[in-house]
Amino acid sequence: MAETKKLMRALAGETQAVPPVWMMRQAGRYLPEYRATRAQAGDFLSLCYNPELAAEVTLQPIRRYAFDAAILFADILLIPQALGADLWFVTGEGPRLSTITGADDFAKLKPIDDIHETLNPIYETVRILSHELPDETALIGFAGAPWTVATYMIAGRGTPDQAPAHKLMTEETATFDALMERITLATIEYLSKQIEAGAEVVKIFDSWAGSLKGAAFTKYALEPTKQIITALKARHPDIPVIAFPREAGDGYIGFAKATGADCVALDNSVSADWAAKHVQVDGCVQGNLAPGHMVTGGQALIDETKRIVKAFSGGPHIFNLGHGITPDANPDNVHVMLEAIRG
Repeated sequence: MAETKKLMRALAGETQAVPPVWMMRQAGRYLPEYRATRAQAGDFLSLCYNPELAAEVTLQPIRRYAFDAAILFADILLIPQALGADLWFVTGEGPRLSTITGADDFAKLKPIDDIHETLNPIYETVRILSHELPDETALIGFAGAPWTVATYMIAGRGTPDQAPAHKLMTEETATFDALMERITLATIEYLSKQIEAGAEVVKIFDSWAGSLKGAAFTKYALEPTKQIITALKARHPDIPVIAFPREAGDGYIGFAKATGADCVALDNSVSADWAAKHVQVDGCVQGNLAPGHMVTGGQALIDETKRIVKAFSGGPHIFNLGHGITPDANPDNVHVMLEAIRG
């Protein structure tokens, strides 16, 4: 039968008059129903590892907005935890991990075959969603890209410039490369299990790709993404992959061809007109409304949404934000955005 899901059609290269739309972090703190479910779970990690509640928060924005895709509710730092890192969340500040500062710390990590013991609840969430989502809604699985995950594992937290990771890369290259390879291979297994459980698309989030320049970008952002995509497509030939090397700038150009990605997600530091000319020529793009519009709303939100849709109207496009929706966003502004897209 012909593919009826709008998101899957865009990923297959189809240009649609009305693009499919979803939002990064669409299940999140801006929604009162999410906050209620998170309170019920007790804390963020308990929510991630409770398949029924994780499925519930994944479904909430679909019920409210009828997005064309749902993205699994989880976190990119579950892989480090599954590899043996200590992980906890500090309210108002974000994640904290035990750190990898040299070869001794790396040696304590678990082998890749052991990750599923921790991650099995995530696969169960995917199975629940594959049965409960509306027929027209695509299910996206995801993982963090190796570089971004490594930055957290090395620093023990998010950092403004990823300096601890750059330092380890320079001063203890062998340990850094071994860590990158461990994360890369674990990510392949993790995403493969998500696909087996029912994910129809997977997305690789490289949130800190922008701090890699030149040869380092090629070696630590592009190459690991290519390795993951190549391995996944060898096992699951029909699975589309979205790559998001955030703030890559000119690195977005040719990224899809170089990695095998079916779609490149764009942050809002590049213009839609530039990306249509330089990135969309190679296939589907996703993006790239500035998340601040979800806070401020008004005519500017409508105008910018329509401008992006028009800029990308000549090729396959998935409408999304340039980064995740923020907790201070107004849920009503999402309806305004959707009306501007769908008319």
